[in-house]
Amino acid sequence: MKHFRKFALGFASAAAIQAAMSGAAVAQDKELTLCWAAWDPANALVELSKDFEAQSGIKMNFEFVPWPNFADRMLNELNSGGKLCDLLIGDSQWIGGSAENGYYVKLNDFFAKEGISMDDFAPATVYAYSTWPKGTPNDWARPAMGDANGWTYRKDWFENADIMAEFKAKTGADLAPPKNWTEFKQIAEFFQGREINGQKVYGAAIFTERGSEGITMGATSVLYPFGFKYENTPGKYDMAGAVNSADAVAGLEFYKELYKCCTPPGYTNSYMEEGLDAFKSGQVAMMMNWFAFMPGMAKDEKVGSVTGFFVNPMQKVPASTLGGQGISVVANTDNMDGALNYIKWFAQPDVQAKWWSLGGFSCHNSVLNGPDFKASQPFAAQFLEAMNQVQDFWQEPAYAQLLQAMQKRVHDYVVADQGTAQEALDKLIEDWTEVFQDEGKL
Repeated sequence: MKHFRKFALGFASAAAIQAAMSGAAVAQDKELTLCWAAWDPANALVELSKDFEAQSGIKMNFEFVPWPNFADRMLNELNSGGKLCDLLIGDSQWIGGSAENGYYVKLNDFFAKEGISMDDFAPATVYAYSTWPKGTPNDWARPAMGDANGWTYRKDWFENADIMAEFKAKTGADLAPPKNWTEFKQIAEFFQGREINGQKVYGAAIFTERGSEGITMGATSVLYPFGFKYENTPGKYDMAGAVNSADAVAGLEFYKELYKCCTPPGYTNSYMEEGLDAFKSGQVAMMMNWFAFMPGMAKDEKVGSVTGFFVNPMQKVPASTLGGQGISVVANTDNMDGALNYIKWFAQPDVQAKWWSLGGFSCHNSVLNGPDFKASQPFAAQFLEAMNQVQDFWQEPAYAQLLQAMQKRVHDYVVADQGTAQEALDKLIEDWTEVFQDEGKL
């Protein structure tokens, strides 16, 4: 990950947006380039955007970058003042740096002029994908792709009469999607090493990848429900007793137990694709992954008909790790009015409804609160539940350094078996303290 460097775009972007709003700006051409990650939802967006092209006469180009390279590629583009992207669907953690460094256009005046109300979108997505500083009504993006960490499971195994009877005899409980992490571990241990349909299977695919964000996104899916917090007081950076609390230590120890007891052999550096491969090939009973992949899982020719879905288990509190992104106008664009026009178009309720139907994940209340939403997809009810309990990583301008530190400390403890959970979290506070001191915040 690359740390944001200062780049003076703020005044130019303010002038450009004012000109676009007054009608004085004329687009230099009739094209826009939208940048995002290369995955199934991006393909849905290409299809959806054909309607925008037809209505506006603006040709849409797309730059989609594979997830392992997405952050480096796009942050380098922003840092260098490049002109590749007019619109960018960037991760929630980029909001702070992009706002403070002038990479994104502040959209409040445009929203007010066009009657776009952020109250029309799920509050958690507005807070996470759009605002900086947190808790203020300063909008640098419009919620585009709701997402959270969730789970798939093998319905055919869970509903097999012999397997169900054996689980009941062994545990005294009925075999069903777990509601809490204690139940999850019990189920994962039951399936670990079992032979099903002539194949040795394992309990669960979880995130262990170190290079980008994987193990942090996986571990926080346990840490948050166990009670982990980044600060004792929001906005005060008082991390001691929060990051390394007894609940946080217990959560991290539990994640290591899951890794040790219940994952496939050699599962030391695995993230989204590895999990999908493990589940589709019949290796695991349960798979951690983003809801964004669930439309594809539900339609998968091999396992779609036997795939079930459940929300992230709770422990002390219900919580899910936030994914997803907002869509921003890049301040360096040469087609400001075209980019703003796309933002306005994408905010329309009928467009948002089609976005959901194509496999995108709308954040618009008219879609999420629709009477038929929960029945519209086999994972829709779980997605809605998850989005009502999401928690996110630091969204600070220095988030990349903060993320690198957590990746290292958690991977060293969970996978490399170095030290204790308490030591890992104590050292993480030291790492983060140094970053915030360098930023002048401590």
